[in-house]
Amino acid sequence: MEPLLLFPDHLPGYLLEALEAEGYGYLAVADAEEATRKEPADGWGGAIVVAGSELPPDLSFCRFLRRREEPVAPVLLVLSAGQLESVAQAEEIDDFVLFEASPAELRARLARLFRRPSASSQALVVYGPLALNLETYQAALAGRPLDLTFMEYELLRFLASHPGKVFTRETLLSRVWGYEYFGGARTVDVHVRRLRAKLGEEHAHLIETVRSVGYRLGSVRWLPPASHRD
Repeated sequence: MEPLLLFPDHLPGYLLEALEAEGYGYLAVADAEEATRKEPADGWGGAIVVAGSELPPDLSFCRFLRRREEPVAPVLLVLSAGQLESVAQAEEIDDFVLFEASPAELRARLARLFRRPSASSQALVVYGPLALNLETYQAALAGRPLDLTFMEYELLRFLASHPGKVFTRETLLSRVWGYEYFGGARTVDVHVRRLRAKLGEEHAHLIETVRSVGYRLGSVRWLPPASHRD
């Protein structure tokens, strides 16, 4: 499935956790211009808009998604209970969910609105903004193709297939390079360093170093929107 468009670019942690737990790919943007500029070649798989304290600008963004030459749909709006009356007749959205919703309700809304093929029929490994095609050996980050060597791709694929799990260098050597490989553990360090450079400063943290142990694919960082900070 194509990645979901998220607006704005600072989102509640529980929303990101739900998306990652269910395997949705996504990209958060700050405005309409960035949404257009960073749109993947196959388009967006839908959009999630998180309302701030001022709802009209957020509905205006939803309207922009609807009125494009290639409309983005479906659109899910996340809002507070006090804003419900304002969206009762809104045609710019397909569904909404409250900030106060339980994790189970949020997952159910996501599953209903952004239906995906079963995991067995997919040839993709998706983790946050990262997507790896298992058939074409291509990788993309937030819709941007990554120029990876075969072993860089294999290392990233292995880590992305086991998010959060820590692997020692020796384990990575045997599982990625194979038992017949005689290179030292430094081979892993070199490939991790190259991968981080290609992921870029914004996403290099996806590959975390666990001191005295090894590496893992970590969590996507976020900052809460100003209107929801204490």
